[in-house]
Amino acid sequence: MKQPIVPCIWLDDQAEDAAKFYSRLLDGRIDWVSHYPESFDNPSGKAKGSVLTVNFEVGGCRLTALNGGPTFAPNPSVSFFLHSSTAAETNNLFAALSEGGNVLMPLEAYAWSERYAWVQDRFGVSWQLITGQMWDVTTRLIPCLMFANTIHGRAEEAMQAYTAIFPNSGVESIDRYTEQPGPIGKVVHGRFRLGGQAFTAMDSHDATGATFSEGLSLQIFCKDQRELDEFWTKLGNGGSASACGWLKDRFGLWWQVVPEQLAHWLKSTDARAKDRAFAAMLKMQKLDVAALQAAFSGS
Repeated sequence: MKQPIVPCIWLDDQAEDAAKFYSRLLDGRIDWVSHYPESFDNPSGKAKGSVLTVNFEVGGCRLTALNGGPTFAPNPSVSFFLHSSTAAETNNLFAALSEGGNVLMPLEAYAWSERYAWVQDRFGVSWQLITGQMWDVTTRLIPCLMFANTIHGRAEEAMQAYTAIFPNSGVESIDRYTEQPGPIGKVVHGRFRLGGQAFTAMDSHDATGATFSEGLSLQIFCKDQRELDEFWTKLGNGGSASACGWLKDRFGLWWQVVPEQLAHWLKSTDARAKDRAFAAMLKMQKLDVAALQAAFSGS
């Protein structure tokens, strides 16, 4: 199954280190690396020609690590469920991921798993380590959206909204609070799919908890301008547009709505063509596929 949505981790200068660390730990691989333009300065203030993104795969899930600068950082509002078949494996993952990081929930037995922990690693990425049967056999790594603070209690609304936007989507199950810490009826744990891809959602009973930010966004790679326009319009309804194909939806979650060709442009060995496409993209909010292709081609 083609993965329709690729999580993007905003880092400062650690994209390569993070991708290598996760790939070693989870038997993954680095697929390709892109670089900032060589012919002009970039908004992040990074050195010309330095690493922009590292695109990698771990646990059956494609991810992007972005060297975007110090402005944003991941937080627990978006985490990853990481499934293990044995408690021993969970213990090993906990030791590796918690080193230099923070433990948000201690490693122990819980009602939902014989061995579980929630940790924020040295790069700021949050992991929910869980032992037991995998929900989705195609991947052991599943993004989890936590609705807290001003969007506390809106997890079910968001799941319904997102599944209405993406084809081949639906809510599969919702476990609700039946008592405190509640509030009663809100989502303890919801499972849903977007384009066939597994996601989870939860309402945080800590109403002052972390909120969505550019620190961890979701990329949609669109086959053509029509598809890009459709996702941009539907996800942006009630939200706000930003530069370079980024937008914030009405729940505060950040998306990057980009053409499939972006990977080809960014990893091109033709530095001049790549720089022209990048310069054109910097002038856009919603991306214009034809204009970007023309810039890349020099036409």
